[in-house]
Amino acid sequence: MNKILVSAAAIAAGAFMSVVPAQAEDLVFMLTNDTNSTLERFYTSPSGVDNWEDDVFGQDVLEPGQSVKITIADGRRVCKYDMRFEFTEDSDLDTTEDTQDLCQMGSYTIHE
Repeated sequence: MNKILVSAAAIAAGAFMSVVPAQAEDLVFMLTNDTNSTLERFYTSPSGVDNWEDDVFGQDVLEPGQSVKITIADGRRVCKYDMRFEFTEDSDLDTTEDTQDLCQMGSYTIHE
């Protein structure tokens, strides 16, 4: 009789654990500026979201030829993100937007 109760408890615990959502992992990748212009602002948001999240750089910029490790720790279980790249005013480059599966990327390079 005790074996049946232990087995039933183990099955119930296993079922409960499979219902609890797995914790989302941070998305991490290297961003490289392979242009001749300073990248002043970088925005991301999950695809399908109408508004851009905060500027990832804050007060920083990404100079030509530089790379930076980007971590998106928004707690979402989403891989496909829209990205927006804005260059300094004196740049002749237009604002650029792209969509990528960030779970599959280890790096992203912005080109002219």
